[in-house]
Amino acid sequence: MKKNKLFFILLCLFFMVSILRTAAAGQELQNRQRVRKNITTLRLLRMTEALNLTEEQTTKIYPFISRIEEEKMDFQKQIGIKMQELKSTLREQAPKEEEIADKVKSIKDLRRLLKEKDDEVENFLENNLTVIQKAKYLLFSVEFSRDLGEKLNRARMLRRELLRKK
Repeated sequence: MKKNKLFFILLCLFFMVSILRTAAAGQELQNRQRVRKNITTLRLLRMTEALNLTEEQTTKIYPFISRIEEEKMDFQKQIGIKMQELKSTLREQAPKEEEIADKVKSIKDLRRLLKEKDDEVENFLENNLTVIQKAKYLLFSVEFSRDLGEKLNRARMLRRELLRKK
């Protein structure tokens, strides 16, 4: 009787830990999506300012870029899943080469789709910006990406320092 009770308690603990892990992973995914959306919004706001977009341009560009960024987030999420699957397959004792080749192909296809979405944005902006705005956009893109990368690196370092102090 005591063995059954102990087994039942251990089984319950196992399920609770599994549920908590899944919830934590889901929360992390939601946080990442929220951060990406915030970065997209910040980018659009800064772009509006840097390019001196008109109201008409803004009403065309915002929804278009927002939609494309949502699609890109979905592709990135799929790439993450496929990468995990690939890692898992490679850890197997005797991974099948055709399975690996299929996974690599699907990742490359998704990356190609991401590039196509970036090209779609570039083409859309090419058709909706003035020559001066196009030049400003080129500069803005590089500077925004560089600044964002620097700020993210700084935030990562601060996070590491905080975790070390705990």
